[in-house]
Amino acid sequence: MKKLVAVIVLGILTVAWSAQSGAQMSRNGMSQSRASQKAAKKQQKAQKKYAKEQRKAQNKMLKTERKNTRYPSH
Repeated sequence: MKKLVAVIVLGILTVAWSAQSGAQMSRNGMSQSRASQKAAKKQQKAQKKYAKEQRKAQNKMLKTERKNTRYPSH
């Protein structure tokens, strides 16, 4: 009997906790201000620019490496 009561109480607490955390997550997502959205977009743009520069530098290095490769003469 005590085990049944403990399982029921545990189930109720689990449901209440998940409902509360779900409500908190939706509230945080909705209340995101325009300034924070703009900052996130700016950061994402900067990361893309950095990744592009890295790709260009890597391609340039590979191209230079190919140009400087000499095949041995027979």
